[in-house]
Formats: sequence, structure tokens, C-alpha cells
Amino acid sequence: MILWQTLRFAVGGLAANKVRSALTMLGVLIGVASVILLLAVGNGSSRAVKDSITSLGTNSLTVSAGSAAGGSRATASVKKLTVADAKALASEADSSAVKSVAPVVTTSATALYGNVSYSPGSVVGTYPAYFETANQKVGHGDYFTNDDVLGSRKVAVLGATTAKQLFDTEDPVGKKIVLGGTPFTVVGVLAAKGGSGFTDPDDVVIAPLPTVQNAFTGFGAVNQILVQASSADTTTAAQSEITRVLLGTHAIVDPTKADFRITNQASLLTARESTTKTFTVLLGAVAAISLLVGGIGITNIMLVTVTERTREIGIRKALGAPRAVILGQFLTESTLLSVIGAGLGVAAGIVGSHFSIVGIKPVVIPESVLGAFGIAVAIGLFFGSYPANRAASLRPIDALRHE
Repeated sequence: MILWQTLRFAVGGLAANKVRSALTMLGVLIGVASVILLLAVGNGSSRAVKDSITSLGTNSLTVSAGSAAGGSRATASVKKLTVADAKALASEADSSAVKSVAPVVTTSATALYGNVSYSPGSVVGTYPAYFETANQKVGHGDYFTNDDVLGSRKVAVLGATTAKQLFDTEDPVGKKIVLGGTPFTVVGVLAAKGGSGFTDPDDVVIAPLPTVQNAFTGFGAVNQILVQASSADTTTAAQSEITRVLLGTHAIVDPTKADFRITNQASLLTARESTTKTFTVLLGAVAAISLLVGGIGITNIMLVTVTERTREIGIRKALGAPRAVILGQFLTESTLLSVIGAGLGVAAGIVGSHFSIVGIKPVVIPESVLGAFGIAVAIGLFFGSYPANRAASLRPIDALRHE
């Protein structure tokens, strides 16, 4: 009965000044929603990075030109990667460690189909081994073949986004597009990978390497060489084989002076995950400040409330209300402010997570929802205890004299 009366008095006290109570709850709402949303953005960013890296497969390695140690070698002295390097890797590397090799050149061009003009995110020239190495699966049609590469045929495989932009609902396979002034026949469309980052992995055109070199880039260096290890367990051995072969083709004796670098997807994934976890923690710390500000707001409002209702407190104490009842009433009021505000904040955070933020799809962490709600309620109790204790400590005679 006493608990019910305390709750009823607390609700009546909050309802007496609806605008002030609503603004206080808004501060808590913003704090809780910020914690949930910012942690969700950090988690979503981490997932996007992980998906992007693992989409290549943990047994994929990327060879790029440049000093592995970031040394002082002049740029002009660094030998670029070539198709000959890729062929050497395919023929000289230990076949038990290296499964396939695909040189890659990338460029950009505008694609035309009928009256539709579209610029895909990238145009890739490569070998058929690229599709398996980069985990690119065809959804409709087929890949181009080694014969297409040897014959420099003008055929292309489109990413799902590019196909949608150029053909809408029409079947692209067998149709001709003009890419940078060169006609290409579409032989396949890749299955959609999807992505929640700043780049779309499905916005691509892939064609035979000699064709792209002849039409766009010239027969010089390649941007990178993709190597697929025979399994995730042999990536280290494959990396050693790549180093050995390329040191030989580049006539380098000292491995510390290598003019190429090898990126292991598994190690890159570990490094990126560590970075994004730190990023998520920082976002959570920033959001937690909003909760603290909300708690200070509760203190200010409850102090004002105690001052306004000093005579009421004096009358109730003069009529025999014990200290615990007065203390409980004001603690209940501050807790209700935080509970209602936190509940609304949880709802706002979950609803907000259904929308992309800065190109990232937030992924809500269940623990963040429970933690933000619990901390908000604890803040209401903590920051409401001082005003409540001050109200309960008033002497009846002093309270009744208050103007």
C-alpha cells in the first residue's frame, strides 16, 4: 500500500509540470539512443570491413608494387609488377602451396547500352582464375575463358549493380555494350555480394586482361597480382614461395630490399578488427557523455522540484510522514524520469538502426541496449539521491516557513 501511494505521488509530481519532465526525459532519451546507435555504427563498420576482407577468402594473397618495409628506396628504382611476374609465379611456385595466380589491371570507363550511359565503379582486366581467387561467383551466364584471354576477345562479365544500371530488368547476357568506345559482348552477370561500406563490390566490369590493356591501359605494369593458396593453412608457405619467385624475377638478393609487398587476408582481417574495436569503444565513450549530461539534468530538475515543493514537504512531515516516505517519493520520481526516458531511448535507438548512417548499416549490439538502459536507470537513482535526501532531511518547521 505504501509503495503504491509513493508511486502515485511520484507520478502526480511529474505530471504537475509536464514540459519540464518531458525535457528531462528527452535528455536521457538522447543519451541512451546515442549509446545504442553509435555502438551499432561501430559494430556495423566492423562487420562491413570483415565481410569485405573475407569475401576474398582467407586463403587469398594480394601482391602489390612498393617497398614492404616502407623504406627509402626511390620510387623510380622500384620495379613494377608485370604479367611476366604472374606467369613466373604460376609456373615456378610450389604447386602444393599456390593454387592459382591472376594478374589484375584496373581502370575506369563509361559504359553505353542503347540510350543508357553509366560509369561503373571499376573496370578490371584479368584472367579467369581471378573469379575463384576473389570469390566472384557468376549468377547468370558464364565466366570468360582462357581462350578468350588468348584471343583478346571483347567479352565482359558485369557486376550485379552495373547490370541493373545498364539493363534494368532486361537480360544482359548476349547483349553488346560499348565500354570507353570499345564494343563488348556480355557473357555473364556476377551474383550480388552486397556491401555496407563506401564502395559497392557489385559495381564492376571484368574483361580479359589483354583486351583491357589493348583498349585502355597499355601493355605495361599491372596493378596487382592475386594469388590463391591451396588452403588457409598453406598461406604462409604460399607467401614464402611468392617472395622467393619475385626476388628472383626482380633480381633482388637482399629480401629486406624487396620492391613488392604481400598482403595476407587473414592478418589484414585481424588488424582491421582490432582497429574497428578501438573505434567502437571510442564511439561508446563519446555517447556515454550524453548519459552523464542526462543525469546532471535529472539532478537540476529534482533540486528545483524540491525547492518548489518545500511547503508541501513540511506539511506532510508535520502530519507524520516519515523520512523514508519523503526520500522514497523523490527517488521514485527521479527513477521514473530515467526509466521512461531510457525506454524511449531504446526504442529510438533500435528504430534508428534500421537506416544507413554515413554509408554504414548499423548492427545493434544486444548488450549495449541492456547496458544503456541499466546505466540510465542507475544514473537516475544516483543523481536523484542528493535532491531526495535533501528533501527528506528538511525540518518541518523550516519547510513550513519557506516562501
